[in-house]
Amino acid sequence: MKQLCWLSFDLGVKGDYEGLYRWLDNCGAKECGTSTAALHFEWQSDFLSELKEDLEINVELSKHDRVYVIWREDAKLKGRFIFGQRKAAPWSGYGVQQPQVDEEEF
Repeated sequence: MKQLCWLSFDLGVKGDYEGLYRWLDNCGAKECGTSTAALHFEWQSDFLSELKEDLEINVELSKHDRVYVIWREDAKLKGRFIFGQRKAAPWSGYGVQQPQVDEEEF
């Protein structure tokens, strides 16, 4: 089966971009902006597990590398980190927020 997905990746300054770019090129991925690609990934029984395994085989990933995948499943868009995790957004604190009252109940 083929699944259309988008990958967003952050491998830091020392990441294996050569390995990732080779993998993306072999998948026929299309560039979608800085550190984002769209591709059709061929899988057999478990899309996310097979995508993660294929990346692990072809790219040297460190514990700080992050890869987020977005895909459509049952007419819904889904997204998940398959490597790494969410961190504080660089835009945090720029918007107008309601002041929080520092109050405790005893």
